Amino acid sequence: MISSICNNIFEKSINDYHITDDVNTPINNPFEKNGLEHLLYLKNWIDTVQWHLEDLIRDPQIDPAAALLLKRRIDKSNQERTDMVEYIDSYFLEKYKNVQVKATATINTESPAWAVDRLSILALKIYHMNLEAHRAEATDEHRNACSQKLDVLLEQRKDLSQAIDALMTEIRDGNKYMKVYKQMKMYNDESLNPVLYKNTAV
Repeated sequence: MISSICNNIFEKSINDYHITDDVNTPINNPFEKNGLEHLLYLKNWIDTVQWHLEDLIRDPQIDPAAALLLKRRIDKSNQERTDMVEYIDSYFLEKYKNVQVKATATINTESPAWAVDRLSILALKIYHMNLEAHRAEATDEHRNACSQKLDVLLEQRKDLSQAIDALMTEIRDGNKYMKVYKQMKMYNDESLNPVLYKNTAV
């Protein structure tokens, strides 16, 4: 099932990142380019790096100039994350383009790739909550609280995985159909963000 493929690749990506645990470590994608696995690994790697960028920018002692650079890097990463979701949806659109959609077919509230995006973030939450649940220097109260949260996250991943698999089956069988809307993020676009296009015009 697609969720199993996603979860295994996300786990590999997260573990690979934490070999160095450095936001500047270059990605070494082990999967064949243009395949779904390659896209999933890249998607989660971007998510993982951004997770740690978000940690860094919350350092109360951070230098303001460094924080600004991090903020711009996070903005760029957010755009890359959105682009990756759209690439993954394009893969699914191509895969199921010849499905005979039934007259009674309905559309889902989110595309498959946006559901996969949530699964990727869940993998990161599970990884880091597991670390906290076993952190030796933490209090028993902290570890117990994190263990309970971890149980909830694991149940959430199980439910979301089942929902994604069910959605893909419905699309494959023509009971659901895909319609993908571009996110049209405006803040990075010099023609749409007033601050950017006013400065450009000067």
